[in-house]
Amino acid sequence: MARDIESAPVTNAWRIDDVICGLADDLDALRAGTISVADATARAALAKQVFNGARLAINARRSLELTARTLNDPERTI
Repeated sequence: MARDIESAPVTNAWRIDDVICGLADDLDALRAGTISVADATARAALAKQVFNGARLAINARRSLELTARTLNDPERTI
């Protein structure tokens, strides 16, 4: 099963671009003094968990795809 990365990239499903823009906005807000260091740290920790979740999902999908290819083609090795 081929993935159509061009029309539906993984970053869209996880809204990675929004997370990155949010982190940049938080850095600007921290520098401007409109949010505290604790707020910035908490937001960065949440972003880290989003990135970890995306990484786990990508790795799981890759593993499942490799297994499916192996089952469909016994001659193919991982």
